[in-house]
Amino acid sequence: MELRPLITKFIKFGVVGASGMVVDYGVLFVMHNLFGLGDILSNTISFTCAATSNYFLNRIWTFRSKEKQVGVEYVKFLAVSIVGLLINNSVLLICKNIWPDIYENVFLNLGSQPITGLYIFKLVAIAITTLWNFFGNMLFTFRKKQ
Repeated sequence: MELRPLITKFIKFGVVGASGMVVDYGVLFVMHNLFGLGDILSNTISFTCAATSNYFLNRIWTFRSKEKQVGVEYVKFLAVSIVGLLINNSVLLICKNIWPDIYENVFLNLGSQPITGLYIFKLVAIAITTLWNFFGNMLFTFRKKQ
């Protein structure tokens, strides 16, 4: 593949990912701060919601998939996303173990809702997971049939 189309796809993937990040953070905040679920469970739920919305946007816009078996393609996307989720949760757990004071420290209060280092480390997890998800989906989920 030529470099320019690859860069274009990666930029589109990034734009879709940014919209997914809004979903991810929004659901994470609701699950963790409003419903009181644990950080990893909240992250798993938020990641799954974001991955689902990202599938449809990436199918239509980034990779322009014409695959007729949408269900099969979606399962492939979810398989890549599940590995991404494992990477994402692993990064959070590693950060929590290495820097527990930062992870638990409150940086901002939104009314009675604290924003902790979890949300900062989530950015690191997203950056690492994005690389996996892009190449996994380009080479596996949305690979053009020869």
